[in-house]
Amino acid sequence: MPSASSLPQVSHLATLEPSSPSRAWLTAAHPTLPLLATCSSDKTVRIYSLTSFTLLSTITGGHKRSIRTCAWKPNLKGESVLATGSFDASVGIWRRYDNDMNPKPKDVLSGLDFDARDKAIASGQMGDEHAEEDEEDDDEWRFAIVLDGHESEVKSVAWSSGGNLLATCSRDKSVWIWEEVGDDDYETIAVMQEHEGDVKCVAWHPEEELLASASYDDDVRLWREDVDDWGCCGVLRGHGSTVWCVGWEGVVPRVLGNVEDGQKDTKERWVKRREASGPRLMSCSDDLSIRVWRRRPKEKVQQSRLSIIRSGTSEEDWVEEGQLPKAHSRPIYAIAWSKSGRVVSTGGDGAVVIYEERWKKAGGNAESKVTEAHEGGMGGAEVIGESKLDGAEPMEEVTNDTGSTSEADGQQGKQAEMEETPDATEWVVIAQIEGAHGVFEVNHVAWAPRRDKNGGSNVEQEELIVTTGDDGTVKVWTLDV
Repeated sequence: MPSASSLPQVSHLATLEPSSPSRAWLTAAHPTLPLLATCSSDKTVRIYSLTSFTLLSTITGGHKRSIRTCAWKPNLKGESVLATGSFDASVGIWRRYDNDMNPKPKDVLSGLDFDARDKAIASGQMGDEHAEEDEEDDDEWRFAIVLDGHESEVKSVAWSSGGNLLATCSRDKSVWIWEEVGDDDYETIAVMQEHEGDVKCVAWHPEEELLASASYDDDVRLWREDVDDWGCCGVLRGHGSTVWCVGWEGVVPRVLGNVEDGQKDTKERWVKRREASGPRLMSCSDDLSIRVWRRRPKEKVQQSRLSIIRSGTSEEDWVEEGQLPKAHSRPIYAIAWSKSGRVVSTGGDGAVVIYEERWKKAGGNAESKVTEAHEGGMGGAEVIGESKLDGAEPMEEVTNDTGSTSEADGQQGKQAEMEETPDATEWVVIAQIEGAHGVFEVNHVAWAPRRDKNGGSNVEQEELIVTTGDDGTVKVWTLDV
């Protein structure tokens, strides 16, 4: 059994300064630039540098109440776009040119009050032309548009992988999808109200236009467009209390550890099943559990070119693949799945826990000893049976135009073979921080690429953990593996 000293260590790298004077809710890493956006109860969003861990700018004036959530729009060049969601029930879209993101000497003076700035101008430290530039800097973040429609506080916003769709959810039990149809012009294309409680979180599939939502009603729902209408294509039930957060696995699966000779066939079958199923989904809850969900791939149907019958359905069949080791004593508010395949979670107990998925040892769960060594005897993850979820239809025999079932039989045989693949992996706890923000709750956790080395370039395979707390601070941690 490995000793505790041989396990990965989590170290505090920096606290972003200056911090918010009130509760900080969430921090989002920019998809390409070394920037972090933190939203807080003082109705602001602070933009910090990931290279110096200092404040670059503050977004103010767009919302009347606390800003609960924010998300960077992906796939942009030359400009950054940030969506914000507020307790005032509105969603804001902000824009800024990327060449203004780096701090300039005049930025030091822009933080002064008006009297100090006037004195700087009078003393020659800053000329009139610099004063004009400074005034322009105050507007470098442009409040492009406000999206109204929700009847209560907005809890989460998320951009689709293509950046053309924005999902929002609210305490009013609804999930909205907005489409950008022009510059600063958004159109509501769907309002889904099937949840029976406050909707806490929305998250887009990393490749498909498939949306997941988590709710106070204990359910996770999946949404997809079918023909011209958006609707619920799956309900994931299993949690016994509020589901706070959902997060998707990366496109490329990462499982750590070595595979023994006798397990290579099992690994190959597991990889094939994963490739057919696509990225998995993870959810965390008030019930202290973190669950992993996997999609059962649909069989492919051969059809004549002349057929006008639509094959398939928008309904999807998902199963609960397993649970992560129990590591929290209070509600789990946030989870994040990194590009390396690791998962981090946090919640009301102030703890930050890091997990890895590893190949099982032949003849038993030897890898679970890593968890036991770290947690003093905590067992491995419980694996849940792959029972049919609510609303899923039994598999039907599919025929081709000639009535032959040979092709369908072959597809069903391949699917059955994948479903019979034994569980080749297990989740283990590899590191944990107690009281990450002292006595305060930690509201959010995220991964970010390390950018404080090599002149700000992304350090390959090195990731940071970013925690956001009730104390208003944002802390950055390293995982030494």
